[in-house]
Amino acid sequence: MKTVSLLSMMILLTAAQSPSPQDSRPVILAFGDSLTAGYGVPHGSGYPDLLQKKLDGLGYNYHVVGMGISGDTTSGGRARMRYALAAKPSIVILELGANDGLRGLPTTQMQANLEEMVKEFQQAGAKVVLAGMTLPRNYTATYVKTFEDVFRDIAKKYHLPLIPFFLEGVAGNPRYTLEDFIHPNAEGYVLVTDIVMKTLQPLLKK
Repeated sequence: MKTVSLLSMMILLTAAQSPSPQDSRPVILAFGDSLTAGYGVPHGSGYPDLLQKKLDGLGYNYHVVGMGISGDTTSGGRARMRYALAAKPSIVILELGANDGLRGLPTTQMQANLEEMVKEFQQAGAKVVLAGMTLPRNYTATYVKTFEDVFRDIAKKYHLPLIPFFLEGVAGNPRYTLEDFIHPNAEGYVLVTDIVMKTLQPLLKK
């Protein structure tokens, strides 16, 4: 997914690394790549903003902090962990790995990176929700299966709630995506938010 300049990344990280001092609500950290950053849609239309509105409407007292960086891989996510942990999240929605797969990077490396992030978040006291991914079918069947298995295996190993496929019903559907048929449009993010909420809600407290 789309790349971003180093300067832009640092600006985004600085702005997103923690909730405002006046906001004492428990933090739900949306940590990911362009799918979390809301690439290509108007400000406020990405899933972290829509999730905040949904939580508020249902009476849940949480503050959603978005840390999505377009183009990020799992290696990039590990490099950002200091900022992520500074947000002191109670819950983390970990959405990374798609760019590893699209670039054909080794799934063993992707798995090791995801596991390290999961362990660091858990050691800091956060519950982790893992966002499962798949790949376009022009990749080999063996690579796609191995890629998908990474998310299932990690969820099982660390007892994580797993979103089976973060873009279920969205990816490949021109009604819900940008021209690349991958990134959600504003309407698509409504569906993504519902997908996330289905797995997230059992962890929430009123």
